[in-house]
Amino acid sequence: MDGWRTLPIKELYDGLYDGPHATPKPSDSGPVFLGIKNVTDDGRLDLADIRHIAECDYVSWTRRVEPRENDLVFTYEATLNRYALIPPGFRGCLGRRMALIRTNPRKVDVRFLLYYFFTTEWRTVIQRNMLTGATVDRIPLTTFPDFPVRAPPLPIQRRIADILSTYDELIENSQRRIKILESMARALYREWFVHFRFPGHESVRGVLSRLGEIPQGWEVTNLGEVCEDDKGIQTGPFGSQLHEADYSEAGVPVVMPKDLIDLRISTDTISRIPEETADRLGRHRMQAGDIVYGRRGDIGRRAFVMSHQVGWFCGTGCLRIRANQDAADGWYLFNYLGQDDVVGLIRGRAQGVTMPNLNTGILSSVPVRLPPRKLQDDFRRLTFPMAEAREALTARIGNLRRTRDLLLPRLLSGQIDVEAIAA
Repeated sequence: MDGWRTLPIKELYDGLYDGPHATPKPSDSGPVFLGIKNVTDDGRLDLADIRHIAECDYVSWTRRVEPRENDLVFTYEATLNRYALIPPGFRGCLGRRMALIRTNPRKVDVRFLLYYFFTTEWRTVIQRNMLTGATVDRIPLTTFPDFPVRAPPLPIQRRIADILSTYDELIENSQRRIKILESMARALYREWFVHFRFPGHESVRGVLSRLGEIPQGWEVTNLGEVCEDDKGIQTGPFGSQLHEADYSEAGVPVVMPKDLIDLRISTDTISRIPEETADRLGRHRMQAGDIVYGRRGDIGRRAFVMSHQVGWFCGTGCLRIRANQDAADGWYLFNYLGQDDVVGLIRGRAQGVTMPNLNTGILSSVPVRLPPRKLQDDFRRLTFPMAEAREALTARIGNLRRTRDLLLPRLLSGQIDVEAIAA
C-alpha cells in the first residue's frame, strides 16, 4: 500500500455542480433531462426511458454546467449512492437531485473514482454524512468537498481501473449480444405469426376467425385446450402448503414472481426448499418446456423452463403452463403469450384492484392463434438456439459480475498488489 493516501475529495476534481432545483416543461424530443431513474445501482446510465427538454430551453438549463464525456454524475438526495460516467456523444442536462464531478485527470483516473464509490469505505462516509429529512435523505453538497477519499498514485489507479473495466466491458459485450439475439427472435416471430409472412405464405389465402383474419390451415382455440388435460395449467402451492420453516439455504429452487426477470428465471434472490419437501409437493415441480407465469401484481412476467431447471418448483404466486405436445409447441406458446395484445387481454381479465390476480380459469380461456405444427417446429428450430445462447451469456455475465465484485474491494483497499499482476 505504498503511496496510498487519504485526502479530501475536492483535491481530485476541478468542479462540483448540482442540477437545477426545478423541472422543465416536458418535450417530445430534444436533449436528455438526466434524472435519478437514469442512473442504475451498478454504475451505468440507462437511457431507455428518458425525459426530454426542448431545444430552446437547453441553454438556460445548462447555464450552471453542461455535462460532458467522463464527467461523474451522482445522486445526492432521495435515492443515494448511484453513480455513473457520462458517455461519449451525450447531450443533456442534470435533473433534480443530481450532481456532477469534473475530475482533474492529472490527479485521478475517473474510472478509479467511480469504482471507489462502490466500496464499503465510501458508503460508510456517505452514511456518516447523510442528513435524514422528513421525506427524503440527502448528502449536503456544501460539505461534500471535504469527504475523505483514499487513493494510490495515479499509475496504480489506472491499473486498478483497467482490471475492473475489463470485466465491465466483457459484461457489456455479452449484454449487447443478448439484445441482438432477442431482437432477432422477436423479429422472426412478428414476421411469421403477426404479419403472416411465413415461408410459403404467398399461396395461402386468408379466412375469418374470432381473432380476425388468419391464414387458411391455422386455427383459433383457447390456451386450456392445448395444454395437458387436468394438469396443463396449475397454481403454485398455497400458503397452507408451504410455511416459512419449510425454506432452507440449499435445496430445490422455488420460483416466485419476483424471480421472473427479463423473460428468464433469476436465481439472485431465489428461495429454496429441501428435497424431501419438494418431493411431498411433487406435482409443483417443473419440466423442461414448461412456462412459469406470474399470476399476481405485474401480470405478464413469464419464463420458459430450460433443461437445467428441470425439477425446480413453481412457487406461490405463479402458474405453471404445460403444453400438450400433440396440440402445440410450448416455445411457440411462450412467445405468443408475450405479444402486447395478448398481455393486455390477460391483464384486462385479471381480478383485483390493488393486487391484480389470475387463476387457472382466466388463463385457460385466453384465445390462442395456432399455426400448423410444422411452422411452430420450424420457428423453434430457428430461434430456440438463440434462447440457449442467451441463457449461456446470462450465466457468463453472472460469473463476471461475481468475480469483479470479489476483486473490487480487494483492489480498492490495496490488498492486491496490482504491480505484480501482468498487464
